[in-house]
Amino acid sequence: MLPIKVPPLGESIVEATVSKWHKKEGDAVTAGDTIVELDTDKITVEVPAQKAGVLAKRSKNEGDVVKVDEVLGELDEAAVREAESGKRATGQREGGGERREAVATAPAAPRAEAAAPAASQSESVKSSPAARRIADERGIDIAAVTGTGRGGVVSKPDVLAAGTSGPKAPSAPSVPRPSAPISPPRGNGAAPGERETREKMTTRRKRIAENLLQSQQSTAHLTTFNEVDMSAVTSLREKFKEKVEKEHGVKLTFMPFFVRAAVMALKQFPSVNAMIDGDSIVYRHYVNMGIAVASDAGLVVPNVKDADRKGMIEVSREISEVAKRARDGKLTMDDLTGGTFTITNGGVFGSLVSTPILNYPQVGILGLHKIQDRPVAINGQVVIRPMMYIALSYDHRLVEGAHAVQFLVRVKELIEDPAAMLIE
Repeated sequence: MLPIKVPPLGESIVEATVSKWHKKEGDAVTAGDTIVELDTDKITVEVPAQKAGVLAKRSKNEGDVVKVDEVLGELDEAAVREAESGKRATGQREGGGERREAVATAPAAPRAEAAAPAASQSESVKSSPAARRIADERGIDIAAVTGTGRGGVVSKPDVLAAGTSGPKAPSAPSVPRPSAPISPPRGNGAAPGERETREKMTTRRKRIAENLLQSQQSTAHLTTFNEVDMSAVTSLREKFKEKVEKEHGVKLTFMPFFVRAAVMALKQFPSVNAMIDGDSIVYRHYVNMGIAVASDAGLVVPNVKDADRKGMIEVSREISEVAKRARDGKLTMDDLTGGTFTITNGGVFGSLVSTPILNYPQVGILGLHKIQDRPVAINGQVVIRPMMYIALSYDHRLVEGAHAVQFLVRVKELIEDPAAMLIE
């Protein structure tokens, strides 16, 4: 029996929740197959089979909390060898009958032989069940997909990425499916007449709750607001977005403009990019910009490293990449650690105004909101402009109120006059 153990989960992560078993007891498993998925407070970890065998025992149930190196189940490697030995013995006993059967079915043999190499090639590829299902649905040759998982295992995101550019096997056109940024809460699926449902919190949800509570209890949390006229940056974006997408393959959104504006404001007000460590203040002379992303598994904040040293196109590309990894469950620990400041955009969900919670131990977070046409007074005239409320939540222990207000005013000035962001 080969024990199936919880693998190392990453720096400072010691436990996870068994989220989904892909195999039942008695199921045959090939090397590389995903046996079980584990949810940590930051990422989802697939546990693949190291060798072929039969899943003899599942020691943990879905929802159980497990620790690193704890046994999840047992794989019976001998069962595969016994099955193969039985097949060989049967073939030897019925050798004559097999020859007579071959003569009777000779016309169909070439077709079977032609199909065999392709089938065996696909079956030999180490891949997860989800990856094989998606490959079948979309007609993708999984043998041609490069696996990025542990041990070269082909995962679902690998297949999805290959679907846009990789080789495909002939298949009927698939029916397009509507996409949604995030699934509704599972608690909505109550049976008719059922007044309450109960489910166990995942490790990730518990840790998110703990971190938010720690942020509220450990900081002098305060929020200041302002509003931004988005006319200039909207016009600039409309002018260049098609060219940028054509030449660089990147969709130009509003987020890179706010990242650039925040980086410039942080240089002017370094306390907003600092942190408190005991009785010391740590000033960071770099900006790892966290971008809050909503996914099916919960809120995550991957960060763009050294955003202060990168141009707007490069920042835009990295934001797109980390957001995709977040939605596909492919974030690494490096993506989620080291952030110095965070931007969250509730406007994509229709939020008009909010007070974002600090991403502790950071001392500042910028909240963006919905762009809405509103009447405003410009030079004594009432005009309609696309306006956005912006909010800065900050830790008043370190950031003075005047500096917080001035920081937000600086972001407003840069967004309303984006040409100023090109001066440096």
